[in-house]
Amino acid sequence: MKALILAGGFGTRLRPLSCTRPKILFPIVNKPMLQWTLESLRKSGINEAILAVSRQTELAIKQYRISRHGLKTVYSRDPLRKPLGSGGPVKKAEKLLDHDSPFLVMNGDIFTNLEHSELIKRHDEKRAIATIALTRVKDPSRYGVTELAADGHITKFVEKPPKEKTPSNLINAGVYVLSPRIFDYIPAGKAVSLEREVFTKLAEEKKLYGYVFDGLWFDIGKPEDYLQINRTLLNTFATQQKLKEWKNVEIRKDVAIDKRVTIGEKTLIGPYTILGRSVAIGKEVSIQESIVFPETRIADHSAIRGAIIGENVEIGKNVKIRNGCILADHVKVRDNVTLGENVSICPAKEIAKSVLAPANIC
Repeated sequence: MKALILAGGFGTRLRPLSCTRPKILFPIVNKPMLQWTLESLRKSGINEAILAVSRQTELAIKQYRISRHGLKTVYSRDPLRKPLGSGGPVKKAEKLLDHDSPFLVMNGDIFTNLEHSELIKRHDEKRAIATIALTRVKDPSRYGVTELAADGHITKFVEKPPKEKTPSNLINAGVYVLSPRIFDYIPAGKAVSLEREVFTKLAEEKKLYGYVFDGLWFDIGKPEDYLQINRTLLNTFATQQKLKEWKNVEIRKDVAIDKRVTIGEKTLIGPYTILGRSVAIGKEVSIQESIVFPETRIADHSAIRGAIIGENVEIGKNVKIRNGCILADHVKVRDNVTLGENVSICPAKEIAKSVLAPANIC
């Protein structure tokens, strides 16, 4: 069976971090999102993954050299300057997908422990054109919301309704099994929304089914969501890793520390902190509830709490970085600078003065 991974989005809500990497390559506990996805597919018996991407995303994926775990991967590229939505890439990949059996489609920015085999089984039982994985959330207004009949077919599908008009708290989890008949519902060469155009029509025709699961599910579309999935996984991951012993360093659970990290004396790491590959940390530093991407350098006496620090960032001495701050790749922060809450800094910017109010510095 084949799987189509939709990874052509621009990740606008994750800027400025997504200015230099697609969402599908954001590290989740020091492992790219795409690698988690491929591992999950392989465990489910999928033998080929088709990546629906832009040319820029394809180049970025190839640079990362992600392990495929024996899974064959091929690329289906979106046209330049012509995004195809969520349905257009399915049609464009038609020649690469099976025409005699169902196939899996999933959003590239979804993290879940869904058992794909169970979703496929439900699809086969119902002989549906499309079967959607559904999960329950507290605020369904951010997502596609469904109303489910007793026999499992979806009677209503509403994309991002107002809170007061949500038909249920069952939302589209961004993972589908589609039969080849789906191609008849998607016109070629144009942008098409699976959610707003295709699924609503299938619901009217009673050819759309749902599969409800109660497992782990996260959409990493916003910084707070991205922080939360890392925090959720830390507890499990931290019990599996063996931490190096650093002299006179305090480690508060839970943390994840990648290879070739150096930490100076009298430094505090954690709780809920992730340090990427080859991060270098000076003396008497405090890093709490934060994610630090690879190759970043943090000098003596600095303190970071509740922030996301991009790759190859240079943070000077006695720097204070507070909750909600996001520093994109290659940012340089000079000595004695304080960044107040919710300050975002675009790639390769140099900050020489304190920024105490929320700001987006580009």
